[in-house]
Amino acid sequence: MYLKRIIIPILLAYSFSSNAKIDDDMNITQIHQKMQQKKLTSQELVLFYLNRISKYDDNGIKLNAVVQINEKALLQAKDLDDYYIKHGKKGPLHGIPILLKDNIDTADGMANTAGSYALANNYPSKNAFLVEKLIEDGAIILGKTNLSEWANFRSTSASSGWSGLYGQSKNPYDPTTNPCGSSSGSGIAIAANFATLAIGTETDGSVTCPSAVNGVVGFKPTIGTISRQGIIPISHSQDTAGTMTRSVTDAVIMLNTLVAKDESDTGSIASNIDYLSHLKIKGLKGKRIGIARNLMGYHKKLDRIFERAVADLSAQGAIIIDNANIETYGQWNGPEFEVLLYEFKHGLNAYLKKTQGDSPKSLEALIAYNLEHKTKEMPYFEQELFEMAQAKGELTDKQYLDALTNSKLLTQEKGIDLVLNKHNLDLIIAPTSQPAWKTDWITGDHFLGSAASAAAVSGYPHITVPMGYVHGLPVGISMFGAKLSEGTLIEAAYGFEQATLHRQPPKL
Repeated sequence: MYLKRIIIPILLAYSFSSNAKIDDDMNITQIHQKMQQKKLTSQELVLFYLNRISKYDDNGIKLNAVVQINEKALLQAKDLDDYYIKHGKKGPLHGIPILLKDNIDTADGMANTAGSYALANNYPSKNAFLVEKLIEDGAIILGKTNLSEWANFRSTSASSGWSGLYGQSKNPYDPTTNPCGSSSGSGIAIAANFATLAIGTETDGSVTCPSAVNGVVGFKPTIGTISRQGIIPISHSQDTAGTMTRSVTDAVIMLNTLVAKDESDTGSIASNIDYLSHLKIKGLKGKRIGIARNLMGYHKKLDRIFERAVADLSAQGAIIIDNANIETYGQWNGPEFEVLLYEFKHGLNAYLKKTQGDSPKSLEALIAYNLEHKTKEMPYFEQELFEMAQAKGELTDKQYLDALTNSKLLTQEKGIDLVLNKHNLDLIIAPTSQPAWKTDWITGDHFLGSAASAAAVSGYPHITVPMGYVHGLPVGISMFGAKLSEGTLIEAAYGFEQATLHRQPPKL
């Protein structure tokens, strides 16, 4: 937080003549139109966002979403403005400010901390692969966002959006409620318009839940289509970065940049999908959509909003198939947890070993660090997940291999694939998650239910789109399907979004 408080005033003091009129919630297309009309520069856009961050994130309601600012952001913006004058757009993200979850490596002087004091001085020497792709296409890395510490994989009773290093982030629709996690800051920042785009990461629900409860679009693609290189890991069989935006169109434009084969990521896969071609206004027509009834029923008012969304889908030409339930739901919980513990230990040890400076170089050393600094790192929550992971053996253990096989079987062949084939479906829908709950540091999060897990464990794509409000709090509709079915999901999500236009920005 100290870094942001120093840098923002310095950057805001950087002034120049400007007549730019910047509207709230501008999307990529609108920004580029203004640039083409010479009504907006990248520098003006960066300053606009810095002003909003200073006004609402540091002062006022203090949402605590953006925790680091890239001190080179304005210089990057100036270089891109000069490039635009000489050559036009560098790429589809030219001059667009983007915020990154604080578990993604950048080589611009910002630490990659996972929200922990243990990595407060972890300054990577190179950008993550996805950061390179963003920069190649003209994006400006504006800063980094808060997260549930260690991507919500330290304690069984943690509060989403809380980290030892940065504290608690708040939902912009009601600051007493929780922003969900672990990509909490990214969801808040997009909802509150602190940047045009944001990146989150997901192992199980960490893109889709904070997107839904903060009223934005969250897109978790097929595992491996976005490189995981340079991201602090939990699970190589489930981790992925995802897009968090105010519109489906912006999510798809950014996805088009991020998806690329990376030889340094052993789990990277090629995708030949032309994502932009699937932005079809009548994309719902003829789609066979199954309702997973056993992924709902935990909140009556949420269910009423969902039934209205189902009617909207039908009105746009979708064919609704009821009771397309995932019958293995819940059976994969035990195997998944076993996999996460094993893979977390293996992956985190590999990442920590390569860090610069005096940060802990292993999970064992990290556990010892937290015990030594218990007052500031563990004032509310312990590290029982760390300790459980440390007790696990190697990835050659039969216990791990069996759990991995079972978790994939129950979510893929006997899960999503079975339902799609049985009912001849294009995709499956359910409410994404409940409305935001009151933040509670004593007993932790109060989850009632979620649609995230099947798509997360299987590694299949999942998008959430705003579908309305419960007592003023946003809720989302989840759409998920088979491996590499992003095109189908985009058509359905875009068709629903454009037909309903539910999203309303928070009143800050």
